[in-house]
Amino acid sequence: MNDLQPRAARAGNAKGALYLQFRIRQQRFALSAHEVIEVLPRQPLKPIAQAPAWVAGILAHRGLLVPVIDLAALSFGQPAAQRTSTRLVLVHYRGGLQLGLILEQATETLRCHPDEFQPYGVDAGEAPYLGPVRQDEQGLLQRVEVNDLLPAAVHELLYADHQTGMAT
Repeated sequence: MNDLQPRAARAGNAKGALYLQFRIRQQRFALSAHEVIEVLPRQPLKPIAQAPAWVAGILAHRGLLVPVIDLAALSFGQPAAQRTSTRLVLVHYRGGLQLGLILEQATETLRCHPDEFQPYGVDAGEAPYLGPVRQDEQGLLQRVEVNDLLPAAVHELLYADHQTGMAT
């Protein structure tokens, strides 16, 4: 009986991890499904004064106020296209907080081993959230690191009442 548990654990690991795929322009990206709380259609948001243009606003959802960012606007300076496949994805962010992400074509998942994503030798500079890449028959797929999305000043603006999860 003890021999079955290690085999079952190996079988679970053999399947790999699950990722939510999305696009920014024509580029492919992925989020770990472990970070995803819920995938919603686009929702009305309350704008935040004095926030960067890529901060889309605040979502009132299930009794919480959740900051939302537009990942296309953050990455490439243009807001996400208004498509039926554009979603508002709620994710776990730094020590129990929630963050909303506006993502284009967030309709497919992928299962693969995390080590299939490899560093690509480019300094991410102002985009530390852009993680390693994975190559497949469709081209390159880049992983997004949720906890690295917000610069310190924007984190402080959006989570002024929460001082957890941010290094000082």
